[in-house]
Amino acid sequence: MAAYPGSMRSVEDVGKKLRGFSCELTRSPYGVFPETVFTITCQIMVPFLLSGLGMMTAGLVMDTIQHWPVFVEIKDLLTLVPPLVGLKGNLEMTLASRLSTALHCPVNMFEPVLWEQDGGLLIIANPGKSYSSQILINCTTRTVFWTSARKQAVRREANTGQIDDPRDQHRVISSNLALIQVQATVVGLLAAVAALLLGAVSRGELDFAKMELLCASSVITAFLAAFALGILMVCIVIGARKFGVNPDNIATPIAASLGDLITLSILAFISSFFYKHKDSRYLTPLVSIGFMALTPVWVLIAKQNPPTMKILKSGWFPIILAMMISSFGGLILNKTISKEQYKGMAVFTPIICGVGGNLVAIQTSRISTYLHMWSTPGVLPLWMKKFWPNPCSTFCTSEINSMSARVLLFLVIPGHLIFFIIIYMVEGHAVPNSKTFVVFYLLAGLIQVTILLYLAEVMARLMWHQALDPDNHCIPYLTGLGDLLGTGLLALCFLISWLLRSKAELDGISEPVSGPL
Repeated sequence: MAAYPGSMRSVEDVGKKLRGFSCELTRSPYGVFPETVFTITCQIMVPFLLSGLGMMTAGLVMDTIQHWPVFVEIKDLLTLVPPLVGLKGNLEMTLASRLSTALHCPVNMFEPVLWEQDGGLLIIANPGKSYSSQILINCTTRTVFWTSARKQAVRREANTGQIDDPRDQHRVISSNLALIQVQATVVGLLAAVAALLLGAVSRGELDFAKMELLCASSVITAFLAAFALGILMVCIVIGARKFGVNPDNIATPIAASLGDLITLSILAFISSFFYKHKDSRYLTPLVSIGFMALTPVWVLIAKQNPPTMKILKSGWFPIILAMMISSFGGLILNKTISKEQYKGMAVFTPIICGVGGNLVAIQTSRISTYLHMWSTPGVLPLWMKKFWPNPCSTFCTSEINSMSARVLLFLVIPGHLIFFIIIYMVEGHAVPNSKTFVVFYLLAGLIQVTILLYLAEVMARLMWHQALDPDNHCIPYLTGLGDLLGTGLLALCFLISWLLRSKAELDGISEPVSGPL
């Protein structure tokens, strides 16, 4: 039985004297909680707007490259765009979320601690595995901290390594970067195969002549984008820690801001390069085989960290399923982007998909960190016992996750309006500018984010109840679903706007004809 230094009193003995004691949660030793609406908004706003600028740039790039010869001739490259761009949600955002949780939850945080300070006893209230996590209470300052006695369970999780310890930092970072390189290479190849199959189903034929170019472009794009964004995420998370900013709030928006632009640019230039050298028979197969041959090297590096190796063995299903979901969004994009009634689809697709995936990744990362702080894998806190919570409890309570959900939801309309105005100023009449389209576009963005934020709460609870880490198992699904919802709702906005405009034009023509009668 643990007792504080200099005394033989046990926790139970001290606990008897604290019945009826009330106190207020004022600060955390690791700077995670509490947060106010103001602090959450301030930390999210700037990265969110910066990410929007990146996504707008990606949209303008996509509007340009869709007319390049390689994209005109090989339509399946457009189907590749959402799953490859979505890799930032499957890999880089997941990496950032794992590292953020690691910073909030170092292993030494979970050591039971008792000490005496200014005559007040700091004790551990230990309800075991019942309904809440262990609480450290300072009786003098009326300050509450939280902890947990789940040290061994935490050590088995990939996202709770001692990243603050310089001895382990290199091992944790290098193994996680190697992990996403393996995942990017394999998923890049699978995305190309999925694009080919979806194209074959829609056209009724499979074009083997373009298979090599598509596979090589996809694998190299996924590999290079994952490497660049992975390095960036490591720098951002560690830098945020040093400046006292919650990485959960800023890492995923920055990943979104540069992820779309980097991925689209690499895909455009790599595919154009192979298209120009399409007469070189062995170029694309050799390049593809070369990048695939590096996979065993990344696996050996990932083995340095056993928890990361565990993800490498069992974490494939979420990212592959998310890639397949995004591929259906790519098919919608492929079928609509060249039609006149969907003019502007290429510009807005990265924005609506990026905003939804961006905001839901922030919320999922925050919920994951919250669960790691307050509970043990497989055991939900008492106030989160319902798997399907009332939507009002997700958005309308004073609880910290509900507060952040409201902040993220309130950012949708102003954010999309700002992005729309900037795009209209740049593109002019190349994009729809009717009030009807703007209203439907804002409504689509709001519906998309509302659905995703609610599903983030539900999926995080379900995964945690199954002792699965939401960092690894929720973000891929949600960003993939965000791509599909965003692309589908955006296409619906263009279609409804075109139908209403056509009806108005027909009414305008028929009125003068029927007037004299």
